[in-house]
Amino acid sequence: MDHVTDPRVDDYIDRLPEWQQRICHEVRALVHEADPAVEETIKRTVQPYFVLQGNVCALLAAKTHVNVFVYDGAMVPDPDGIITAGHDNKTARTVSFREGEQINKPALLAMFRQIIANNKAGGWRKLQQEGLPNAPVD
Repeated sequence: MDHVTDPRVDDYIDRLPEWQQRICHEVRALVHEADPAVEETIKRTVQPYFVLQGNVCALLAAKTHVNVFVYDGAMVPDPDGIITAGHDNKTARTVSFREGEQINKPALLAMFRQIIANNKAGGWRKLQQEGLPNAPVD
């Protein structure tokens, strides 16, 4: 392992049903594969966040699914159609996974890498103001 984990994130995941644990562990591994410097933390009291010069994503387990909130300002392309909600959201969109569903790992990894690159370039808000490619047009 070439990244640091937060035991509070482990605690969050460990309390979930096995199928949700699997999803959360896979997402966690992908975000660290995107960049090992991504840091884990807990925000909003219990919610796991993954950050690197800004939010990358967050996990939220619900009764019937796991939501992965991607903090991209709707800038990151979604050619594989993995975004399931928040298409018009100005801050974050959602990729939801239900029991038995497989994660499109290449698509989610590409999305994480682009979010991290955007964060390193100043963040999606700055990029939108500069009118760079992929910035949503209102």
